[in-house]
Amino acid sequence: MSRVASNPIVLPKGVEIAISGQQVQVKGGKGDMSLAVHESVAILQNDAELTFAGKKEGDKQGNALAGTMRALVNNMVTGVSTGHERRLQLQGVGYRAQAQGKKLNLQLGFSHPIEYDLPEGVAAETPSQTEIIISGADKQLIGQVCAEIRAFRPPEPYKGKGVRYADEYVRRKEAKKK
Repeated sequence: MSRVASNPIVLPKGVEIAISGQQVQVKGGKGDMSLAVHESVAILQNDAELTFAGKKEGDKQGNALAGTMRALVNNMVTGVSTGHERRLQLQGVGYRAQAQGKKLNLQLGFSHPIEYDLPEGVAAETPSQTEIIISGADKQLIGQVCAEIRAFRPPEPYKGKGVRYADEYVRRKEAKKK
């Protein structure tokens, strides 16, 4: 059995979960989310705990997917209770970001500014001109938004300029010698 699936999910206060067949619905203070669990995975609810296991004994696919489904439901539970956030940094002369409601204005060294429309359920804030904080309940959506913003100007290896994750290490190359 998967080691991840063997750990139960403890539901925090204020989080409600509804299981109907293979559909899991999670409601909390930050919103509500739903997930269709794979048919080879069984979900057991005991008071404020959820456990996942394969339906058939010895089924490799069911055991492997039990850990995956447990991780996805755990991300949903933490998302609706505390939320997820990801930080981006801008490095480069004249690189700036400004959050205006559901839009993110980026100046990344192009001849024109970039206006990025944030999807529903995702919020952005800019504590400084070179720092962006993306937050929301859906961890996958936050990662996708951060990847799309980073793709406008990924960090280049010679000077390190571009949009990078806050914890990202950019390996620098040595410049060409004469």
